[in-house]
Order: sequence, then structure tokens, then C-alpha cells
Amino acid sequence: MWEYGDPRVLADLAQLAEESGWDGFFIWDHVLFDVTDPPDVCDPWIAMAAAAARTRRIRLGAMVTPVPRRRPWKLAREVASLDLLSGGRVVFGAGLGAPVDAEFDAYGEDSDPLVRRGKLDEGLELLRLFWSGEPVSFAGRHFQVDGATFRPTPLQEHMPIWVAGNWPNRRPFQRAARMDGVMPERGGGELCTPADLREVLAFIAAERERQGIAADRPYDVLAAGYTDHASPAAPETVAEYEEAGATWWIERFHAGRGPLEWTRERVREGPPRG
Repeated sequence: MWEYGDPRVLADLAQLAEESGWDGFFIWDHVLFDVTDPPDVCDPWIAMAAAAARTRRIRLGAMVTPVPRRRPWKLAREVASLDLLSGGRVVFGAGLGAPVDAEFDAYGEDSDPLVRRGKLDEGLELLRLFWSGEPVSFAGRHFQVDGATFRPTPLQEHMPIWVAGNWPNRRPFQRAARMDGVMPERGGGELCTPADLREVLAFIAAERERQGIAADRPYDVLAAGYTDHASPAAPETVAEYEEAGATWWIERFHAGRGPLEWTRERVREGPPRG
């Protein structure tokens, strides 16, 4: 959004990120974001398609896709197509979506949290079913499908799904435990500390055990924050989250952090590795 609300800018940044040694390129998924002061916004799926065409290695995804404001069948097609275009590099990030006034109410979509919660759970189930390539019949409270078969399937045999949630809200993390990764925050854009991350992972581990999910099944844990490449503390900051259980460090870039040229330079410097 804002300076980043142009798919050409994002494709350039994705190429620069790959050339500079980063492992992934993830963008927000919004349609308006602010009703009273709307920024420039670009469609994430168009931007990721452009990024896929300009890169060969890095992972790509929207963090997060508000599944409750999407039709699962259309979303399944987009994700599968992007996975084929990228050579199997897509990660699917999912959440409820916010802010509700700009992302739901403005278009007459039901913003009730219980409705959005139900659509998210049914939508995730349908995505997995569509991506299987088998005939899908589904009778849910919010979505119905009658014998639809989606082909081609994604290039990845198992599309990784990472679920976002605001800790210490438990319900999103029960959902995340069923999937392939978790993206925790504290709400209101506040970032998790290493101590928070340990709490999240203890809860996830207990929940996965309760649900009968094998402990050795791969699972990604995202920690997000800000580092100055030149600072000696940057690798130490990331190491603290890694020790807490993080498998990915997400360096956050947005209009409030600095101008676009500063972002390009920070991306060019590469990730905060020791």
C-alpha cells in the first residue's frame, strides 16, 4: 500500500530480495485498508504473479489472506495457478482479515466475528479439498459445493498453510495447530516477544497432541520485527527468536518505517545473519 501500492514496485523488490539473499517475499492482502484516508492499494495476487515471473528461488505469499471475504473456489484457483507459475514456491497465509470497516462493511460483507470465523474454517477445509484434485461435495453453514473437481492441482503436493492470530487469543492458535505454521502477533500491530513465542509454541504443541497430530510433522513458526543490518545486535535479536522456536524471521517493511528508497537499500543489505 501507499508507495508499495504498485505491482511493478513489488516485482522489483522481490527480484532485489532474491538477489540479496532473502528466502521469502510476503505482502499484505487488502482491498481498501482505510475508509477515511484510503491509500494506494494493489492486488496481491497480481503482484505475486509479477514477482513469480521475476524470481526463481524465494518463497511467495500473502500474509495474510482474509479468507472470509473470498470465495474459496476462486481463491483455490488463484493459489494453484500461482503455485504452477512460481514452480511450487507459494505459502498460503490465512486469517480473519482487518480492519472490518474497510475490508467487509464497506461492501456489505458480514463482519460479525462468528460469521468470519466460520467462513475461515470452512474456507480452509475447502481449499484443501479443491487442491486434492478429487471431486468435492461440501455442505457447510456458509459454503456449498456440489461435485466440483479442480484441476490442475498445485505443483506442491502439500500446500503449506500458515495461520495468523493475536496472542493470547486461544481460538486462532487452535486453528493454526491443525495447519502447517503460525504467525503470531499481540494485536493492534504489536509484535510478539521471544517470551510470547514460547507461550504460543507451548500452546500449539499441547493442541497438536490433543488433536493427534504427529509431533514430527514439519511446522513453521514466524517471528516478525525490525533490524538494522549494520547493527551488531541484529543477529542477536534474530537468534533470541530462533532459540524460542522461530523457523522464519520476517523483516517488516511498510510506509511507516521509511521511504521506498530506504527500503530498497535495506533489502539490498540482506537478511540479519550472524
